[in-house]
Amino acid sequence: MKKVFCAVVIILLLYKLLVFTSGCAQIIPPTGGPRDSLPPVMLGAVPKDSTLNFTGSKIVLTFDEYVQLDRPEEQLIISPVPKASPLIEAKLKEVTIRIKDTLEENTTYSINFGKALKDINEGNPAKQFTYIFSTGSYIDSSTLSGKVVVAETGRPDSTLIVMLHRNFEDSAVSKEKPRYFTRLDSAGRFTFNNIAPGRYNIFALKDPGGQKMYMRNSDLFAFYDSALTIGDNNIHPVLYAFAEEPEEQRPGGARAGVTAKTATPKKEKKLTYSINLESNQQDLLGDLTLTFSEPLQSFDRAKLHFTDTLFKPVSGYHMEADSVNKLFTLTYPWKEEQEFRLILEKDIAKDSSGTELEKADTIRFKTKKNSDYGRLRIRLQNLDTAQHIALVFYKADKIEKSQPLTGKDVNFTLFRPGDYEIRILYDGNRNGNWDTGSYWEKRQPEKIVSDGKKYTVRPNWDNEITIELPLHPPGDVLGE
Repeated sequence: MKKVFCAVVIILLLYKLLVFTSGCAQIIPPTGGPRDSLPPVMLGAVPKDSTLNFTGSKIVLTFDEYVQLDRPEEQLIISPVPKASPLIEAKLKEVTIRIKDTLEENTTYSINFGKALKDINEGNPAKQFTYIFSTGSYIDSSTLSGKVVVAETGRPDSTLIVMLHRNFEDSAVSKEKPRYFTRLDSAGRFTFNNIAPGRYNIFALKDPGGQKMYMRNSDLFAFYDSALTIGDNNIHPVLYAFAEEPEEQRPGGARAGVTAKTATPKKEKKLTYSINLESNQQDLLGDLTLTFSEPLQSFDRAKLHFTDTLFKPVSGYHMEADSVNKLFTLTYPWKEEQEFRLILEKDIAKDSSGTELEKADTIRFKTKKNSDYGRLRIRLQNLDTAQHIALVFYKADKIEKSQPLTGKDVNFTLFRPGDYEIRILYDGNRNGNWDTGSYWEKRQPEKIVSDGKKYTVRPNWDNEITIELPLHPPGDVLGE
């Protein structure tokens, strides 16, 4: 018996030894070392960087590793802006620049690669790598920096470009390329380097097509009110970008100067409508709207019946149509938990082709409860009524409400619940709305300040918000 016990113990010890040694002998593959995070470094250039009296047409840059160009057409900034862009190619460790344009005398040129120049293995960009040369005996060293803000939001938009023009005619910005241009960083700031001193007009533009010209009034655009003199003591301008109203269209939707395409035969259409009720509930703070699928040629209001649950006509409401007879708005002093009927007879409406509703319809709905809304009190600090400030409430980037400020407290008995951004509007014409600008009329847009915060209004709750207003409206120069 004792021999059997000893044999069992020996077997267990051998088993543990085998398991332990096999675990220790597990092979772990090598990690390959730390990831390369260094950008390419230029080892030399022919001709050298910042060379003077340049007369050639070819530049070769040599780097310490293999390089590539990633979307150079989007990233490169060549100043002054050439009529014909140079041909730039990357091969192995070299970047070759072949100049196709005639160079101007006594001019400093710079080629900024933005984020286009990267190493091949890890894609590390040599951010803002710039090569400079001059066709004269000196390098221009003037600089200009500033900021661009989207006027309607009070926020930056890094997709805009900033342009400097030496032609002071109003139409120059829409007919010719600028002398210099640069891009914005994520904070909306810009910097021009190595530019010639002198007077310039400055503009900002959203330029998806890359023309660097103000071609469409639907594009974001900004202009400064006066020309800038760039030299030793520069100001730092702030530009406010806006989009003008869309171009007027001719009847039928064809834009002026554009030939409409021949209409293709359409399938048989039906006249329908939609209503802005939420789960058959009417908002106490809003109007009831009917939106038809087509503009109407006729709408017989006598065939619309607004009644209570006993089909007794309701009085005291007002109905109004938009300019094309497509949207109809019913205004009424709603009270909580009221029930109504809206009856549309079959031949109430007819579009331009004579199409009517397929059948009569009865819409049953009920107004919301007061408890579905929050009570809101806003306390204001630093209010100066002479600045004509209004608060604009945005919900998911759509305007919910605009409130002019006349006192230090603003109270709402009922307010729609939700998350809001509250923007501060400097409402020059006191109409309660943000108004765009016009370059051709030399009118700047109204300015807005946004702190970017989200304010939550809870239903059936006493909500309080404190807003600290700026001491002064946004300035046209940084530091004001």
